[in-house]
Amino acid sequence: MNQASSKKYVAEFIGTFVLVFLGCGTAMLTGPSILNPGAYALTALAFGLVIVGMAYCVGNISGCHINPAVSLGVLINGGMEFTDFVGYIISQCAGAVVGAAALKGIFSMGDVTDLTDSYGANGLGGVNDSAGAGLIVEIILTFIFVMVILGVTSNKFKHGSFGGLIIGLSLTLVHIFGIGLTGTSVNPARSFGPALFAGGDALKDLWVFIVGPFVGAILAACVYKFLESGVKASAPVVHEKKSAPSASEKKAPAKKKK
Repeated sequence: MNQASSKKYVAEFIGTFVLVFLGCGTAMLTGPSILNPGAYALTALAFGLVIVGMAYCVGNISGCHINPAVSLGVLINGGMEFTDFVGYIISQCAGAVVGAAALKGIFSMGDVTDLTDSYGANGLGGVNDSAGAGLIVEIILTFIFVMVILGVTSNKFKHGSFGGLIIGLSLTLVHIFGIGLTGTSVNPARSFGPALFAGGDALKDLWVFIVGPFVGAILAACVYKFLESGVKASAPVVHEKKSAPSASEKKAPAKKKK
């Protein structure tokens, strides 16, 4: 492993740790919308804002995937090597586990009530324990999210410095819809960390939140690759600088009237 790769893996670890710590931590503090009408919006914003912040931080090092499904989409789209893909997933899962462990430690030591009763783990309660419905939700939401990422980060089209903001807002959007159904995973690592400590149904249903996002990412990568094939890259806009006027072009100053 070279130094450049190891730095990328550390960046992915940090990014995923922050995502789970702040995103799931917000869910644990605000609870379901029945207890707090603004809970879903706050949790959705927490996850989205983490992506915005990390995109302009660890994104400079690793691209800020902090999500195995995103890494899979990038791999299929030709944006990374398989060895890096494996390293990214290991780092992301490790970051998620440490993030969930930190939440468990803080809430236990501080005797703080976890309003989700599961460290913010994903579940199927919103779809009446239907694994099929949960899979469909996660496939569609991940498909949308990964499509946005592939479009924003495409080498053919430049979106300036707003990429991180667009991706963060997209994650907020899919959370607003999906929290009431599955808790919104779209990220196997984010689901893995909390489920490991929650156990029970969270661990039993974990496969839904691994398979669903991976399938959604594969579909998104294939569809985007098809849509972008044959499309010419947008030409960069070049602003022509005006040269300073020559001495002969300079007008003599007007004489003052007496």
